[in-house]
Order: sequence, then C-alpha cells, then structure tokens
Amino acid sequence: MLYFLENDNYKAGINTLGAELHHFIKKDENLEFIWQADPEVWTGHAPNLFPVVGELPEQQYTFEGQKYDMKRHGFARRKEFELVEEHHDKLVFLLTEDEETLQQYPFNFRLLIAYTLEWNKLSVTYHVTNTDDQALYFSIGGHPGFNVPFYPGEKYEDYFIEFEKEETLHRHLLSNDGLQNGETEQVLEQESKLPLNHSYFYKDALVFKDVQSERVVLGSPKNARRVEVEFEGFSYLGIWGKPEHPRYVCIEPWCGIAGRVGESGDLTEKEGINQLAPEQTFARTYTITIL
Repeated sequence: MLYFLENDNYKAGINTLGAELHHFIKKDENLEFIWQADPEVWTGHAPNLFPVVGELPEQQYTFEGQKYDMKRHGFARRKEFELVEEHHDKLVFLLTEDEETLQQYPFNFRLLIAYTLEWNKLSVTYHVTNTDDQALYFSIGGHPGFNVPFYPGEKYEDYFIEFEKEETLHRHLLSNDGLQNGETEQVLEQESKLPLNHSYFYKDALVFKDVQSERVVLGSPKNARRVEVEFEGFSYLGIWGKPEHPRYVCIEPWCGIAGRVGESGDLTEKEGINQLAPEQTFARTYTITIL
C-alpha cells in the first residue's frame, strides 16, 4: 500500500512493501524524480538493503558454523513493513523478525525506516535495534534510482554527478557474480565532476570506499534543476544503472558492501559488517533534496 507525504510544492510516496520510496514529485511541474520501475529494465524504485548490501559468495554465509542462504541485498526489500507512525510530514515503517527471516538470518531485530518531508528535502532514516541476547551483525543501505534526463529533449550524457569535494577515486571492480574481485580502476583524479556515461556500468556498479565528500549533486548544464543526495556517516557509495538502458542512475549510500571472491563466508568477518550489542540502536540518515 502507498502512503504519501505532501506539502505545497512536493509529494513523496512510500510503499509498505520494502518501505520503499516510489515517488518524489515537484508538483507545479508534475516532475517525477524517482525511477518508475519499468519491468523490462529494472523493477526497483529505491529499495532498502538489509541485512546485507550486495552479493554474498554463492548467496550464502555462515554464522557460528551454520550455513544460511541470503539473496543479494537481503530480504527487507521484499518484506511488508508495518506503518507505525503517520504525521503530515513524517511516516515511520517497522520490520521485525518472523519465521521466514529467522530461517535465513538467526537474529531478533527491529528495523525502523522513517521518511520526513521538509519543503524540498526528503530524509530517509534507518534505526536498527538489537532485540536479541547476542550481538547483531548487519549491513544496511539505500538504493534510490533517479530518472535521467529530467526533461524531454535532453540526453543521459548531458548529466553529471558532482562531488562536494575534489576526489581521487578508484572503483572496486566486481566479478560476474557481483563479488569484489580485488581489482580497482581509477575514475577521478583530483576532480569533483563525474560525467554520466552508460559505459561505466558494463562492469557493474561503480563501488567507492574512500569518498571524502558527504554529498553529491545530480544535474546537467542544460537546465537549472539539481538533485542533491547527502550521506553523512555512510562508509561506502555505489553508483549504478543498466548500461543498455541509460534512463536512470542510482546513487547508493551504504553501510556495508558486497562480499569478496575467496572470502571465508563468516558473517562476523565480512567487510563492512556492523556489530550491535543487545538493546543498542544504530542510526543513519541520507537525504534527497530537489534544488
């Protein structure tokens, strides 16, 4: 079911399935910024990734000697959330463990995803609480897809992603199975602007580990409209699209990352995994602002 946040100029729609953002619209232009999940291209809008980010070796991991199956990006994006708070400017959705999750993830947890609309800014806040009597191991992240171009008559290659700071960035390359293969490739050298080019994505996502910036801007010199994504406190950043369908780009703040080729598979040793003591809460927020 879709729920909406709305003010005079903007409207956001969130689905209880996956607590996923489906719409962020500038009303006076009827301008939709979120990718609308064309089933022939990519069926996501802005999935929430939990309790893993990316792929695991053979879609499996081990915990305390037991093997568990886990699909790419985890199960949260395929689960129905419960709406637990509803205000004119804020919606909060809840997911907890159930029989299905415990078969693939042996932890009790409480995941709250809150959406807050303040004029032209939409905040997405994750609260992960450990309700178990053992340490909780998890990753979490966002995967919002943005329509590119914004306006008719423009091209994908007209657009760029501009980092807050000048960056020297190497992408961490992925295998055909979506795992880190240990190779890197330089993308920026003391530059702030990354021109969009669909050819980047023939090697899967751009995966960055060493980003100094805490915000990026998506835009084009052909128009004044900008989309800013701010991601303070997120350890990794992914940028992704389908190379054969250059109609959108995902800007993905992550607290977690895909597994590595040849890794042990032990969840407690996985790169990017977060450990949370019983009764403790982990919180992160990323924001989308229309400028």
